[in-house]
Amino acid sequence: MKNLISIAGKLMDLSTPKIMGIINITPDSFYDKSRAMDNYTVLKRIEQMLIDGADIIDLGAMSSRPGAEIIEEEIELGRLIPVIKAISTHFPSVILSIDTIRASVAEVAINVGAHIINDISGGHFDSKMLETVGNLGVPFICMHSKGLPKEMQLNPNYNNILVEIIDYFIERLSACHLAGIKDVIIDPGFGFGKTIEHNYTLLKQLNSFSFLNVPILVGLSRKSMIYKPLEISIEESLPATTALHLFSLQNGAKILRVHDVKAAKQAIDLFHLLA
Repeated sequence: MKNLISIAGKLMDLSTPKIMGIINITPDSFYDKSRAMDNYTVLKRIEQMLIDGADIIDLGAMSSRPGAEIIEEEIELGRLIPVIKAISTHFPSVILSIDTIRASVAEVAINVGAHIINDISGGHFDSKMLETVGNLGVPFICMHSKGLPKEMQLNPNYNNILVEIIDYFIERLSACHLAGIKDVIIDPGFGFGKTIEHNYTLLKQLNSFSFLNVPILVGLSRKSMIYKPLEISIEESLPATTALHLFSLQNGAKILRVHDVKAAKQAIDLFHLLA
């Protein structure tokens, strides 16, 4: 599997799994403790995440939770750009990933200091996304989702979910490479157009994606696939999240996208002892 990706003129070695800390500058993300609506709060969160062991910060200005509406571009940019500038000033060495489905937002974000584009649609929602990312020369996180956030959980259906998502990534990787994107990271998209059973089918067979020879990102932190089967609250879901993080690492995950950086760092440290 490819373990080296180029970010901000440097190589990041993913042979040691990395942690991506989640910060949502939105009022409606599914986990309220991930929300930060002002620069001071964002900067304090990042400071703590870096202390706890985060390697990348993932910044989103539009919620992509099931049922969420697509906000206007001006609102997304209005939330995002001042925060990127503040982060770049206070933490100039931090690696910033931007969670967006819009090519125009991706371009502005990279030009003011971000380093990675994370698209829940894998470039499908905006036909200019892949070309834009290729021209920007930055890594692209290509996620699988089924439908828009507003409708994706209404009745997700697959004949064979593993085969369909592998086929999806084969096609997307080809499209990314044709667009000139050199570093692609794939994300199976847990919870995005998938039932709880679909999510666990994918997780159990996560290593099936390894033949694609690109890094695998896993984003399952505190999601309903964890707390609903256990009949617990989202606030109680950290121990189970950490258990699934360790399982993911054992099955090929190279980046954990998380709300709780310290717990993820402990899981990675113990994973190294088991390796």
